[in-house]
Amino acid sequence: MDELHRRFDILRDRIRSLGGIAVAFSGGVDSAFLLKAAHDTLGDRAIALTVYANVVPLRERRESEEFCGKEGVEQIILTKDVFSVQGFAENPPHRCYICKKALFSSMKEIAAERGMTLADGSNTDDMGDYRPGMRALSELGIISPLRDAGLSKSDIRTLSRELGLSTWDKPSYACLASRFPYGEVISPRGLEMVEKAEEHLAGMGIGQLRVRIHGDMARIETEQKDFEKVIAHADEINRAFSDIGFSYTSLDLGGYKTGNMNKFPDR
Repeated sequence: MDELHRRFDILRDRIRSLGGIAVAFSGGVDSAFLLKAAHDTLGDRAIALTVYANVVPLRERRESEEFCGKEGVEQIILTKDVFSVQGFAENPPHRCYICKKALFSSMKEIAAERGMTLADGSNTDDMGDYRPGMRALSELGIISPLRDAGLSKSDIRTLSRELGLSTWDKPSYACLASRFPYGEVISPRGLEMVEKAEEHLAGMGIGQLRVRIHGDMARIETEQKDFEKVIAHADEINRAFSDIGFSYTSLDLGGYKTGNMNKFPDR
């Protein structure tokens, strides 16, 4: 047995030992793989908990429902207005901690009512960048079976492909609040603008992307292989973004980078 599949066995043994697991399910690569592994191992004792919040695009919500429907997994949907969470809109450097503490507290209550352990899809790659949300998960006692089994994002994509999951090559996603520089107030209107702008670019076939918002300016981040496509459709994109509400649109020549907004003077 190779090392990757040995770690996969460790994951399944860990899931089996829990007896019942509720996966915080976004529909992304990691949580989809964890949910699949959990459901294959525990059957109906594995469920999905999905938060419908202002920071989650409609497209992601629909894809999460489609995945659960296809896999025959019970999905519980929790609707949450993140602007009701004190301190969220002010967008301090620990915004992710504030938000995740509130959302996962609610999900943990639901999991407990079902006699299940709440788990998230964090992997070993999530241990490097500045991620205050991880502290919230630790304080709440949320387990991360993928990380504990030593699985990386690349491992998860490989195993997802072997399992026939459509999510195996899905672009990485982060909540829409991550598009705002720390200290810039997050507004419902701003979240809507970002979602529409990213939806427009995704509709053009651009995969891994972020539209960062700086006041009334949009800064497009995408992989360098997609630069030519963006430039070739510059006029179209500029008009569309203008209609959405941006006064200026730029292309970041540094390309897409995970955690690119984690630039601040004090953690």
